[in-house]
Amino acid sequence: MSEVITEYRNENTKDIDILSTREIVSKMNNEDKLVALAVEDACDEIAQAIDIISRQFLKGGRLFYFGAGTSGRLGILDASECPPTFSTEPDMVQGIIAGGKDAMISAVEGAEDNFEQGRADAKVLTPQDVAVVISASGNPKYLLGVLSAADDIGCNTIAVTCNSKGKIAEEAELVICAEVGAEVIAGSSRLKAGTAQKMILNMLSTGAMIKIGKTYENFMIDLKPVNEKLKDRAIRIVAEIAGVRLSEALSALLKCDWEIKTAIVTITTGQDVETARLELKKHGGVLRKLIKKQLAV
Repeated sequence: MSEVITEYRNENTKDIDILSTREIVSKMNNEDKLVALAVEDACDEIAQAIDIISRQFLKGGRLFYFGAGTSGRLGILDASECPPTFSTEPDMVQGIIAGGKDAMISAVEGAEDNFEQGRADAKVLTPQDVAVVISASGNPKYLLGVLSAADDIGCNTIAVTCNSKGKIAEEAELVICAEVGAEVIAGSSRLKAGTAQKMILNMLSTGAMIKIGKTYENFMIDLKPVNEKLKDRAIRIVAEIAGVRLSEALSALLKCDWEIKTAIVTITTGQDVETARLELKKHGGVLRKLIKKQLAV
């Protein structure tokens, strides 16, 4: 079996069980400070992964996260945030966890050791998709099954791990490795490793969405205004980008069924709603292309 870095003991926290509560918190906080530095070391690989994912999105492909335990839950969390944040279809980014839906809220014994189930779960993949396998240790047989099935059909594969010596690092096309070191509690990879994985998944999904035009500057122009807070945000976004008062932004949004990009186009071009929608579609939904076009006129 390959070396399991995530099982090492942390020399800095051997006395954690006899410390005061405040000292425990300080120890954990000091260890967490190392996580961003470990992720920084993997930025080149993260950027490569974003380019792969965004390229496949533009071809109609999807992004799948596969993981077991904490890693699987983090993948599902990231996937579930994409529709409300970027108005993506629910199947565009998906999370699949070893053991199925029950594993989201409780441990499913032996799920991560099931190679054949990994192959079976990966049957959802097509050659246009991207499979991201997530594991702190990098050794679950379930993920090796996923990688095996993905390789059979020529699907892009990316491993997110905290162990460069793990088996998934040997099998995936691209490896993103954030070696965060030994955990505060030996083997508890929901801690630093989990934080690193969350940071990386944030970058993968957000970076890919930026690359395909789901933002304008740093505004969430494809969000779904489904509650009062998000409606207020939508109004402010339209007002800021279009350079109009809040009341005019609200009026445009109401006419456009709260579609932020459509509202901006109707204001900046004077086009009716349907024409604005057609123009956006013609430009791949990328608002900046339309705004650049208007500035050039």
